[in-house]
Amino acid sequence: MAGVSTPIAERPVRWGIVGPGRIAESVAPDFAHVDGAELVAVASRSQQRAQAFADRHGIARAYGGYGGILGDDEVDALYIATPHPQHEAIALASIAAGKAVLVEKTFTATLAGAQRVVDLARQEQVFAMEAMWTRFQPVLVKIRELVAEGAIGEVRQVQADLGVDRPYDPSDRLFDLAQGGGAMLDLGVYVVSIAQHFLGEPTSVSVSGSLAPTGADREAGLLLGYEDGRAAALLMSLRNPTPGAARLHGTKGWIEIHPRFHHPKSFTLGRTGAEPETFRLPPLGVGYSHELIEVNECLRAGRTESAVMPLADTLTVQRILNGACEQLGVFHREDERVAV
Repeated sequence: MAGVSTPIAERPVRWGIVGPGRIAESVAPDFAHVDGAELVAVASRSQQRAQAFADRHGIARAYGGYGGILGDDEVDALYIATPHPQHEAIALASIAAGKAVLVEKTFTATLAGAQRVVDLARQEQVFAMEAMWTRFQPVLVKIRELVAEGAIGEVRQVQADLGVDRPYDPSDRLFDLAQGGGAMLDLGVYVVSIAQHFLGEPTSVSVSGSLAPTGADREAGLLLGYEDGRAAALLMSLRNPTPGAARLHGTKGWIEIHPRFHHPKSFTLGRTGAEPETFRLPPLGVGYSHELIEVNECLRAGRTESAVMPLADTLTVQRILNGACEQLGVFHREDERVAV
């Protein structure tokens, strides 16, 4: 990358954070669990906010605005944690500047925006990945191994739910369409991603749900259908809490991922004719460490995509989410006012 003389495989990967909000507050401490990663910079539209975040987490450089961190030759990779509609513009500018990007879910506000980011990353051969931390948790790693070994036969059905009781507040980001609000992009991304991970791209998507007064989707149920009869039943809600569990049903057994499935510590395997087995596999730190490790390993190996969270999967999930939103009458937009 520009201005770097020592190959990235021979030194720590130097990270920056763009968007020091709630999720970034949880992610930052997990860098301590990642060998060969250094968190060296943070950027926000507010210099004061960036500096406060840097002070809390011992980060050397804080930038007000995004131009400074994009031009910082001592930053290799950027974790983008701004609201969804800002992801596209920042990711495009980061990739153009030669920075690898780990983009918070949902990847962008629209499928077209996601496609533009993917196209540029592939064109410029710069690493890009959606920050779907669930796929890298030890529990999911073990489940993938079991499924690949045929422990539950062919996976035919997936069930997953994720709901929270969030009182309606039109000023809250979750209910503000301009900020990418709604249950689908914030919670639905998890349930859709786990279904897509084990079943692939569906041939049909049916949805039922309700909207908040702002027009944001407040709750939804999705049925993903496949030509051969496989299916996924998925629930998400900002109106009511749910356990946050997920189940994989196969021809020879089942797997239940215990709540909350998007950052699990245990699961139960049920094989036909055998007693269920429970596996406990806690993550490192909060659990964000595992996606950071994946990015580091990919960069050191010279890969521009992750095999576990490839860009094709991100596009499929984005297509399902935006399509379901539009069935409910919710149309998201990218934020064209982002200054980068």
